[in-house]
Amino acid sequence: MKTTLSIAGALLVVVGTVWFLQGINILPGSFMTGQMRWAVRGGIAAAVGIVLLLLARRKKQGAV
Repeated sequence: MKTTLSIAGALLVVVGTVWFLQGINILPGSFMTGQMRWAVRGGIAAAVGIVLLLLARRKKQGAV
């Protein structure tokens, strides 16, 4: 389960970062370039990815 969360979280962070950079017109070459909606969606995706990574790293409560 931790591996799945880690992979999903890392993918969301990478994809979200690309979407964000394209949305704010730093990374050109796509239909998403300069579109603020992609910057917002990318920021949300990256934030969800970070939460998933943190959940994957969290130690189980009560485990020895």
